[in-house]
Amino acid sequence: MKKLLLVALIGLFSMSTQAQGLDFGVKAGVNFATISDATGLDNRTGFVGGLFVGAKLSDKIGIQVDALYSQQGAEFDLGSFNLDYINIPMVLKYYVAGGLNIQLGPQFGVLIDDDTQTVVGEVINDISTNDFDISGVVGLGLDIPFGLRVEGRYNFGLTDVPDEPAIDFDKGKNSVVTLSLGYSFL
Repeated sequence: MKKLLLVALIGLFSMSTQAQGLDFGVKAGVNFATISDATGLDNRTGFVGGLFVGAKLSDKIGIQVDALYSQQGAEFDLGSFNLDYINIPMVLKYYVAGGLNIQLGPQFGVLIDDDTQTVVGEVINDISTNDFDISGVVGLGLDIPFGLRVEGRYNFGLTDVPDEPAIDFDKGKNSVVTLSLGYSFL
C-alpha cells in the first residue's frame, strides 16, 4: 500500500511539472453522511476540510488530490455511530465547459476517531469498526474567478464499516454527500 501511494505521488508530481496549470489550496464544507444497507439510521451532518493539489493536463483533463478531515457516520435512537476520517480522494477532472468539471476517482480513508456504541437498556456495546475505508467518488466542480472552487461530491463506500456484525449493522458502507468551497493560492 505504501509503495502504491509513493508511485502515485511520484506520478502526480511528474505530471504536474509538465501540466498547463498547477492548483494548490484549501477547502471546507459540510458532509451529509449515513451508513448504507443499515436500518433505522439518520444522516449525520459533519464538517469536512483540508488541502488540495491539482494540475490541468490539457484543456479538458485535470487531476486533483485532496487531504481531508471528514466527519462521517450516522445517527440513530439507540446510540452513536460517529466516524472521523482522514480521506485522500484522487479524482480525474473532465472539463465540460469553462470551469465546470465532472470528477471521478477513488478515495482512501483512515479512521482517526470513532464513537460507535449502542445502548440497550443500561448495557453499552461498543461496535468494532474497520480502520480503513475505500470509496468511489463522483462529483461536479466549478472553478470560478478569484481562485474560488465550488464542489459537490458523492462518496460511495466499497468496504464495510463494521468490523463484525452488530445490532442492525451486519453490513454497511459509508455513503456521503459533500458540499465544499475552496480557494486556490495559485
